[in-house]
Amino acid sequence: MVIVTASPCPQDPDAPEQDGLALSLQRHFGWSGFRPGQRPVVEALLAGRDCLAVLPTGAGKSLCFQLPALVRDGLVLVISPLVALMQDQVAQLQRRGIPAACLHRGLAASERLQLVRRIRDRQLRLLYLAPERLRVEATRQLIDELLSEGLLVGLAVDEAHCISAWGHDFRPDYRRLGALRRLCPGVPMVALSATAAPRVRADIIRLLQLRRPLIQVRSARRPNLTYAMRRRPADPLPELLAAISAARGAVLIYARTRRSVEQWTTRLNEAGVCAIAYHAGMDGESRQLALAHFQEEPSPVLVATVAFGMGVDRPDVGLVLHLDLPASAEGYLQESGRAGRDGQPASCLVLFDPADRVSLSWAMRAAGQAAAADPLEDRERLELGQRQLRRMEAVAEGDGCREQALLLAVGELVGPCGRCDRCLAAGTDRSPRPDWSAPAVLLLRRLEARDGRELRLIAEDLEGQEVAASLPPGRLDWTWLARRLVQEQLVGESDDGAQRLYLRESGRRFLQHPWPLHWAI
Repeated sequence: MVIVTASPCPQDPDAPEQDGLALSLQRHFGWSGFRPGQRPVVEALLAGRDCLAVLPTGAGKSLCFQLPALVRDGLVLVISPLVALMQDQVAQLQRRGIPAACLHRGLAASERLQLVRRIRDRQLRLLYLAPERLRVEATRQLIDELLSEGLLVGLAVDEAHCISAWGHDFRPDYRRLGALRRLCPGVPMVALSATAAPRVRADIIRLLQLRRPLIQVRSARRPNLTYAMRRRPADPLPELLAAISAARGAVLIYARTRRSVEQWTTRLNEAGVCAIAYHAGMDGESRQLALAHFQEEPSPVLVATVAFGMGVDRPDVGLVLHLDLPASAEGYLQESGRAGRDGQPASCLVLFDPADRVSLSWAMRAAGQAAAADPLEDRERLELGQRQLRRMEAVAEGDGCREQALLLAVGELVGPCGRCDRCLAAGTDRSPRPDWSAPAVLLLRRLEARDGRELRLIAEDLEGQEVAASLPPGRLDWTWLARRLVQEQLVGESDDGAQRLYLRESGRRFLQHPWPLHWAI
């Protein structure tokens, strides 16, 4: 049974609120009612049924396995991809008086022994594990012991899209989680993710060996978020300062590299903004201090790489700002979804440069070559990454509704949002857009003669070519034009990261009878 509904709202008006589950919800979490999508998953797990729950950020995915752990007399084992994410969720549960802990390699031997003692003494309700811990013999023995004593009542795989090579955040250790089902064949399992396209959902079910699961999918549309994407100026600092000044609550700024995170943290502080950096290259104590600052200060500004924020519960993030083109639409939905989890209006801004596409493409290619354990699988992931990157670029450069294009990437068809910068401009901007058909013909003719040539070489060949006087003044960016023609399906591109272009049949038809190409810059 697949349940697909509209946008999330604070609570589900159709659920009966005075039964035992509702009372447990009130007692342990202080909520007056379930949010849409939660109750069916909780009930299915309590009935011993597997589940796949795709619920948007802020919809309360964690409660789907946390509440069953409290209702049942036993332990729920939770697989989570990041130690910081596990620690954050455990700290929240402990503040509520809920006995929870996480087991990871950062624990000292004495801490591990004490934790195992608490588990054996039935003092815990939730135990969080990183997926690689399942390779450790002592962990598998502990799970066998819990099973033999009937203490293990549920399994949860958080951020389950990480198991799929077709997802935006594939992690090899997740691929081995099928062993969890073999270890615990009779224990109900729930897989959870904020976004998962149909192909990824099928992968999750197959690889986790979910048995006739309840599939609960909620719309990823977030009506309180406003999307905007625009070209990054030579110095984006004034735009950053203006966006930060206009934001409410917390501000989360994403930069692609650790070096960029450090540089922008310094620049913002020099400009009078108290900004804190967070990235994996920092020592553990510094990361913990940065996380505490972000969670506890009234209006923090945090500059981080995109891994930060997964599962971090700061509801009043008023601005999520990306300083580079995101690598995929699915990933961007998750990252931008960290804004406005309290249901209040929030802004999501991307400042990008067309050159981001090229640098990201080459970075993906280099990463694939460095991790060539399985060349075939690595090539497939590289090709997928290139396609996802092209789709994200089309969202950023395209003229249509941002939210509509983003949701289409995860298999959801919706109408224009009416809130993003493109929708708002459509109602106010009456200025004519330039026609790019004349330079498009030049580029396509050059490509017709040299099919399969690299984008860089084509752009170099065309540098300095005369174009129509009706176009905006200034030197034409032939790389940008080629990318737009790829987005318009007039030109194809290789999926190996080398950016070799070829003329599509639609491009050949265009050359025979060109039509206007009215695009904004």
